[in-house]
Amino acid sequence: MLNEPTVFVVDDDPSVRTAVERLLLSVGLPCETFASAPDFLRRAEAGLYGCLVLDVRMPGPSGLDLQRMLVTSGHDLPIIFVTAYADVPLTVRAMKDGAIEVLTKPFDDQAFLDLINGALNTSRERYAHRIKFESLRARFETLTRREREVMALVVTGMLNKQIAGELGTTEKTVKVHRSQVMRKMEADSVAALVRMADVLESTSARQ
Repeated sequence: MLNEPTVFVVDDDPSVRTAVERLLLSVGLPCETFASAPDFLRRAEAGLYGCLVLDVRMPGPSGLDLQRMLVTSGHDLPIIFVTAYADVPLTVRAMKDGAIEVLTKPFDDQAFLDLINGALNTSRERYAHRIKFESLRARFETLTRREREVMALVVTGMLNKQIAGELGTTEKTVKVHRSQVMRKMEADSVAALVRMADVLESTSARQ
């Protein structure tokens, strides 16, 4: 069973790390703290599930630099920035790259916790979607080249006879391939197969 998501905190100020950690632990939220972007990146190699509370100005790579590194490496961790130096350009850049919020220090504890809970819910949803897609992709990978060709035409609404003409084969052969596609993809209807194809196409396009 998957553990509950963790709140990761990256801030070079030890007093901030301690205060945030105490607040999170007081409401039962798992927390890990880091003093720098490189420290967190080493932890990221083991996999991440949760959300990130991230300072903007730090020695070495900034919080915005770390955000960009995570995006580039394929991590979709929800990020909440906390900073004493928020301005419009910073906020715009952070939000454009996917941050949930930019909070100015000092911040209200309850507002912060509300944001954290929202971010953790987002993380759970993203994880569930990722697992669902990986399972779907694994089933698709079991299809032969011909079965994939048949699937691509079935989801456009073509009939077996039309598919046979398109592929230069017999209608009987198409029926066999179509049956295999439905079985391997675990689709109980053409409509379900269409939805699967849409998910595969849209998710692959974003990667």
